[in-house]
Amino acid sequence: MKTFFKNNGLCICFLILFIASFSGQVIFGFEEHNKELINEGANTINLLSYFTSGHFFQSTFENWESEFLQMALFVAATIFLKQKGSSESKKIDEPEEVDRQPDPSKKDAPWPVKKGGFILKIYKHSLTIVLLLLFIMSFIIHFFGSLKDENEQLLRNGKPLETASSYLTDSRFWFESFQNWQSEFLSVFAIIMLSIYLRQIGSSQSKPVDAPNMETGG
Repeated sequence: MKTFFKNNGLCICFLILFIASFSGQVIFGFEEHNKELINEGANTINLLSYFTSGHFFQSTFENWESEFLQMALFVAATIFLKQKGSSESKKIDEPEEVDRQPDPSKKDAPWPVKKGGFILKIYKHSLTIVLLLLFIMSFIIHFFGSLKDENEQLLRNGKPLETASSYLTDSRFWFESFQNWQSEFLSVFAIIMLSIYLRQIGSSQSKPVDAPNMETGG
């Protein structure tokens, strides 16, 4: 058990932080939604009903959407784009281990490498593919969750409901998306640029403390 936690500490730490944060979102989102219902003169809902509400799906997946988009674009962009001096970039003019072709004769190579062919072609891009699929899934659920929340509000106010096609151009949906996207892109820009000049001893995301500012790569 001790070895398990030592070998998986990073994943375990962030999984616990996710569960704690997600629980906080649900608790306070539930309370906030019921406050909105009371202010509109509607009946409050229980926690189980909240999990099927548009408010829950919209608030959850608009954030997941932006996270997966950020990670997918960052992984893909670092294939071709470089930033001199950043620990988040590949070296400017030197070959990198990540660019070498997979060797199926390697003893502990993953099975898709040993399989070769079409399976290997997919596996070579599997990280970007899965992140993009998670973004698309989150984007779709965010859209329909936001549409459902909008229609729940319209229904309570006795107004005509939105269709999916009309809501696709609605300012609310795109505001929800862009307000999250811009923060993710800013955070990536920040870590790329700050890692040129600042250090954190012991972190894989930082260069060695005594490394020159213009030394590129971790």
